[in-house]
Amino acid sequence: MQNNPPMTKDLTLPALYMGLLAAFVGYSASFAIVLAGLSAMGATDTQAATGLFFATIGMGICSIWLPAVTRIPAAVAWSTPGAAFLAASVMLPGGMAEAVGALILCAVLICLTGFIPVLGRAVASIPKPIANGLLAGVLFKLCLAPALALGTIPALVLPVLVAWLIGLTWNRLAAMPFAVVAFLVVLFFSVTTTDGAPNDGLQWLPQFTAIFPIFTLQAFISVSIPLYLVTMAGQNIPGFAVLELNNYPVDRQPLLRKTGLVSLAIAPFGAVPVNMSAITAAMMAGEDAGHDPKTRYWAAIVSGIVYTLIAFAAGLITSLAGLAPAGLITAVAGLALMPALVSSISAAFVDKDQLEAPALTFLIAASGMVLFEVGGAFWGVLVGLAVWQAKVRFNRKVTNS
Repeated sequence: MQNNPPMTKDLTLPALYMGLLAAFVGYSASFAIVLAGLSAMGATDTQAATGLFFATIGMGICSIWLPAVTRIPAAVAWSTPGAAFLAASVMLPGGMAEAVGALILCAVLICLTGFIPVLGRAVASIPKPIANGLLAGVLFKLCLAPALALGTIPALVLPVLVAWLIGLTWNRLAAMPFAVVAFLVVLFFSVTTTDGAPNDGLQWLPQFTAIFPIFTLQAFISVSIPLYLVTMAGQNIPGFAVLELNNYPVDRQPLLRKTGLVSLAIAPFGAVPVNMSAITAAMMAGEDAGHDPKTRYWAAIVSGIVYTLIAFAAGLITSLAGLAPAGLITAVAGLALMPALVSSISAAFVDKDQLEAPALTFLIAASGMVLFEVGGAFWGVLVGLAVWQAKVRFNRKVTNS
């Protein structure tokens, strides 16, 4: 039996560099979204820091574990569209405890998808325009935050917008790191001029707090199912596609099982699910991570190591974000989601014969409406599917007549 060569022999400088870059870009572009989502669910600062810590640890562990086992750049991230969905949702009656129950049930659904392939096929069978309409509707409200903040705190938001634009014109991946640096500068000056001591009470690690979950049918339908759908449609399926596009063999079920089990382990602490990454995976699966495709898996492992280390700064990051004036942190989150919003809207209306279904899905999901104590994301998918199928059957009858 032939033994595999030691993994350390596969480590290359391009993989090391790209792993570091991917971790920095991935974290800086989305930590504000995770914090906004947890805060919208009623998390205290301590609970938000705990959730951020375990979400970061979760994607760090998976980003080390999966590439090491598969020897492919199977990059893992937290569910950014899922966090955006939480940020745009109405707080559940049971507050953070009920939200934790919903997170646990969402993780169970991901696990079941890994063990029962028919569930994955069912999600994949949702027409892509409707899935993208749902994703666009989920992202829309948070993407309004930069404009709204510009109208209320222009002196604070304008430097962040300018930095984001400078980064965007230089390199698309530099937009959010530039914006985050500008955010920190603005935060320093705005806090020091009002409070005088921005460093008081800052700590690296959060004070971990246990959250006893509350399970309700309302939370399952309003939060767990839409969160599962946007995680699968917005992250896992595109993540698999990126790997396959770069000619890597992908066995989806084991990857879903592993990310689902880790999501289940971290959910009781208020962490959003982890899933396959699409954007950072594209960075680590391409030639920039090394000429030999067989060594690029090290880029994902390096990103996982960085994520694990960054997790221990969750308390400090949450404390700094908590010092930000109202609206500034959500403005940063909205900027990070803008490319995803544009992409999902474009994909939602690609089929000129099926415009109504994705439009209704988008509008209902974005409206924030609640019917029978169930949020608009669920109803948007339901209405979208009904209209889609009605048009398919009508067109089929017209064709056959």
